[in-house]
Amino acid sequence: MKKMLAVLLSTLLVLSSVAVFASAQEDKTEFAVAADLHYHAPREALEGDIDDEIFWYANRRAAMEDESPYIIDAFLAQCAENDYDFVLLPGDLTNDGRVLTEDHTVVADKLRAFEQETGIPVYVIPGNHDTGAGEKDTTVSMFKEIYADFGYNEALTVDETTGSYVADLNDSYRLIALDSCDPTKSTEDGMTADRVFWVLKQAKQAEKDGKYPILMMHHNLLDHLPMQRIISRNFIIKFHYSTAELFANAGIKLVFSGHEHCSDAAVYTSMLGNTIYDFATTSLTMYPLQYRSVSMTADEITYTAQTVDAIDTDALKAAVDGYTDAQIDLMNQGLNAYAKDFLKAGVEYRLALSLSMEKIGIAEGEFGYELVNTAVGGLLKLLEMPLYGENSVSEIAASYNLELPETDYENGWDLVTELASAHYEGEEAYSLDTPDVTLLLRMVSLILRDDLATVGDEVFLKVANQLLSNVGTDAVMQDMNKLMTKVFGCVTPGQYFLVALVSPLLYEFAFDGDGVPDNNGTIDGYATVNTQKNVQNVADRIENFFSTLVLYFSLFFRFITAPFAG
Repeated sequence: MKKMLAVLLSTLLVLSSVAVFASAQEDKTEFAVAADLHYHAPREALEGDIDDEIFWYANRRAAMEDESPYIIDAFLAQCAENDYDFVLLPGDLTNDGRVLTEDHTVVADKLRAFEQETGIPVYVIPGNHDTGAGEKDTTVSMFKEIYADFGYNEALTVDETTGSYVADLNDSYRLIALDSCDPTKSTEDGMTADRVFWVLKQAKQAEKDGKYPILMMHHNLLDHLPMQRIISRNFIIKFHYSTAELFANAGIKLVFSGHEHCSDAAVYTSMLGNTIYDFATTSLTMYPLQYRSVSMTADEITYTAQTVDAIDTDALKAAVDGYTDAQIDLMNQGLNAYAKDFLKAGVEYRLALSLSMEKIGIAEGEFGYELVNTAVGGLLKLLEMPLYGENSVSEIAASYNLELPETDYENGWDLVTELASAHYEGEEAYSLDTPDVTLLLRMVSLILRDDLATVGDEVFLKVANQLLSNVGTDAVMQDMNKLMTKVFGCVTPGQYFLVALVSPLLYEFAFDGDGVPDNNGTIDGYATVNTQKNVQNVADRIENFFSTLVLYFSLFFRFITAPFAG
């Protein structure tokens, strides 16, 4: 009898385990998120003027424009293979769709064919490259019509004046697709109180209907750069912390955004202990050619980074004239590695352009031209010089009692572009003690010191004479302030000597220390919200705040004393 009872209990346990597993499988939601597709119609032939044997056709945006249609095709093929429940596209579906409506038609046709072949629904929202309010622009109404099959037709509600809408993704989750763009400005967000309250209203309705709300928007909700609202203000919404506070307390846990072209996960904890995550996803057609794969249950959310590493290069070469066999071979060996070198060439090209006198805005013969031109020339020289060996940056650094750590970087440009590519890729792993960060901070210190030293007495005296020959000595400080404001913006020369204060920002750019993995991680699901968890969230928020203060102070003192170390 006991033996029969044991067998029966064991059978019941096995059956109940199978039932629980089957239930968990049924409740799982899996989807892909790809931001900033930036579809660009391929040119008939490659054009460019960068001094690079392979990447001479790279552009200042470092975007693979000619390859973009084939990257998008490869991404959709991977989505079909993974059999996702749905696909989210948070804006900038096109590169020039704001003025070239036909580009939207091409993208919509690709998405329509994908839906018809796979049955996987796609949901879109406009980005700043997609719509505008000009006479010849693609308006929001036109965008809604072109992409009617991708969220708008099945929407529970559509906002009349923007591209925002709400749609049920399945029995558990509801999408709040928010148009965060300003129709009259190229990159700036168009967030208003009305749009914030619209989101809160939809989140409240989702709660009443027993749905978990997921927010999709083009602009970032949270910082994905140190002090992003200051140094990259057009990429994050206004009043982002107060908005995040409201959204988190309204029950929104997940936000999917783009625009910044970086892969970064950021978290904000409200005063009530509710957490909200903003997953910024890099541009699909720019290194690292990456999108997100998300798997959710009520208790757990897992996300991974997926990469497009191969395209139809035969079709690419047939459509665009000018590709060499060497370029195609490198693409076929690994498109992601090719895209990284393409990006590094584009970033260097863009930064070098910004260091021209034309971009600074001082014409030859104007007051201060020779001074600034000499300083800029010194900066470019240091970036182009070899880091090590004879006639190198290391030799110059030694004269200022600075020792550069040994690395594999060839020159300053190599370091700068590598760190830039790491920012786009996410999971920046350069901690305080890595040679990369040490080299970055000491290079900044050296550039500032040597650049000022490059401007010799003769140049300074010539500028002084120009000042004194002006209307009078009373105008000297005024003219100097005007010059420095024109060159450095709101930063004065005196503040540049306090470069140690900048080191935490540079460090935060190179090292992602917010505790949330950017590309591959697991967080609590929507059903884990409870009083005990929220109390712990508040405690963690306070601890993280003080840890950040300690980090910044340690960086300041460590950097400012670096010239005297050892």
